[in-house]
Amino acid sequence: MKCAVIGAGAWGTALASLLARNGHATTIWCLEPDVAEAINHSSTNPRFLAGAALAPTLRATTDKAAALDGADVVLFAAPSHVLRDVVSHARAWIAPSATAVVATKGIERHSSSLMTEVVAQELVGHPVVALSGPSFALEVASQQPTAVVAASEQASAAALVQQTFSAGYFRVYSTDDVIGVELGGALKNVMAVAAGMSDGLGLGFNARAALITRGLAEMMRLGVAMGAHPQTFAGLAGMGDLVLTCTGSLSRNRQVGLEIGKGATLPEVLSGRETVAEGVITTESAKELAEARGVEMPIVNAVHRVLFEHQPARQALVALMSRELRGERD
Repeated sequence: MKCAVIGAGAWGTALASLLARNGHATTIWCLEPDVAEAINHSSTNPRFLAGAALAPTLRATTDKAAALDGADVVLFAAPSHVLRDVVSHARAWIAPSATAVVATKGIERHSSSLMTEVVAQELVGHPVVALSGPSFALEVASQQPTAVVAASEQASAAALVQQTFSAGYFRVYSTDDVIGVELGGALKNVMAVAAGMSDGLGLGFNARAALITRGLAEMMRLGVAMGAHPQTFAGLAGMGDLVLTCTGSLSRNRQVGLEIGKGATLPEVLSGRETVAEGVITTESAKELAEARGVEMPIVNAVHRVLFEHQPARQALVALMSRELRGERD
């Protein structure tokens, strides 16, 4: 198949290399000329995926039209806050029969749209598939064993993505629960910021375990209110991705929380970073979405107070422990 990947950050690059290794003619669109040059001349992306050897057949370009020309599968891996603009700008060059795959994890600000909803709104008539799960880009690029989920309301589209991306080291499951998969992938980043804060404060493994578990309860609560299947949150896109992002040393979102827990301010943490920590953006979107749905999400609210309302991290986490007592399943 012919594949186009739009977005040459760490995740987009890792997936593009995977597709190329799978034998698909793959071109990745890069915003930065130096990234395209490095991929084409040395099969590396030192700017966003240092240390990874990419498929030698992967091609890169800064020309969207050239990347998208004749592509059967178009994968979007742009940051959530620019995804709509990126898709809208790419629309003119996407073949009518192309399947859109969304690897971006997040919730759009103000509209509260999930990433597949953003793409479906901009690419009317195209099958849209969410690809999510516990997957650090560097490990995928290094061909370490990984399992993810392809989610679409169209079973044939999910099956196509499953076949296209699956490899000996990359196992793809399928589901029709797009909402559950998308919310799992987005909200776990907020929980990872909270877990990082806890670790930065030195609160111990017990506190981290509590945050992960109660974070999962919040994710499921919002998901069910939006029509997701509860079981999805016990799967790869829910618990799997949550545990990885809250505990893994490669987690950008956990690292943001860790530095804030140690006393840094959000502007200090974000200053000079080229990579995006989606949990910061998603915290605002998740709070808006939960309030609109009337769903209680105390961990999301606590992270929001620390990031945007200047509450000290220790005070916010202590406040979580001081909430009114309740039943676990309430």
